[in-house]
Amino acid sequence: MLRSKKYNLMNSVLFKTLILLLISFLLLLSCSSSDERPDLKLLEKELYDLSQTRIKNGNFSSAIDSLENLESRFPFGRYAEQAQAELIYVYYKNFEFEAARSAAERFINLHPRHPHTDYAYYLRGLSAFTDDSGLFTRYFESDLSRRDIEPAQRSFEDLSEFLSRYPKSPYAEHAKQRMIYLKNILAKHEMHVANFYIERKAYVAAIGRARFVIEHLPNTPQTPEALSILVKCYDLLGYQELHKKNLSILKLNYPNFDLQEILKPKRSWTNRLSFGLIGSEEILPPPKKE
Repeated sequence: MLRSKKYNLMNSVLFKTLILLLISFLLLLSCSSSDERPDLKLLEKELYDLSQTRIKNGNFSSAIDSLENLESRFPFGRYAEQAQAELIYVYYKNFEFEAARSAAERFINLHPRHPHTDYAYYLRGLSAFTDDSGLFTRYFESDLSRRDIEPAQRSFEDLSEFLSRYPKSPYAEHAKQRMIYLKNILAKHEMHVANFYIERKAYVAAIGRARFVIEHLPNTPQTPEALSILVKCYDLLGYQELHKKNLSILKLNYPNFDLQEILKPKRSWTNRLSFGLIGSEEILPPPKKE
């Protein structure tokens, strides 16, 4: 009987000890979680102001946390729509380009007539092609036209849609310059493919690529090269009338044309700056809500 009471007492003490340990662990976990997410304690205005401070300081990763928290906690609050627009910007600045593009598309779908919708279309286009955003590409030779060309094509189409919808947007001028840059990349890619076909004696396919540049990507540095490919391929195929016609067009419009110079252009700092390859165009956040 004494042994049984002693055994029950020990079990009772052990049980209470386990309960106390469990409660202590839960309290510790709760405190730790609270310390890691201090934003949860802030009110809407405080949380928005914190996000602005983080953006101003270039702390875009933390700004993302603040804006996401603001949107989830106050989905119908005063700063909800502004936070959604600024999330596009901070994702972009934090090199999370897919997230920026998704956030832009979400904003467009939710707010088709919002004052910041043009900004969403604009950054959606910029986020589609970012191969030139790295330091290596900016400062060293890197032929972007030899990479996967689909992102550049998508960016070109997105920016075209943006300009058709918002031709007077404050972001329109930069979008136009970006499209010139993208058009040059697309045209140069077509020339790489055309020369690839010529090496394999697929002259009809090479003609198709050259004609695409002339008809759909005109006024690029690759236009004379495209004409020269037509001249060469028509000659090899025995179409002398077409050969002579395109040769006269080439001589008339580009009398100083040098194929080797076109194939191996020297990139000057002026050229890089004109296309924004070293960050001469600063992407700004959307205007603040009044």
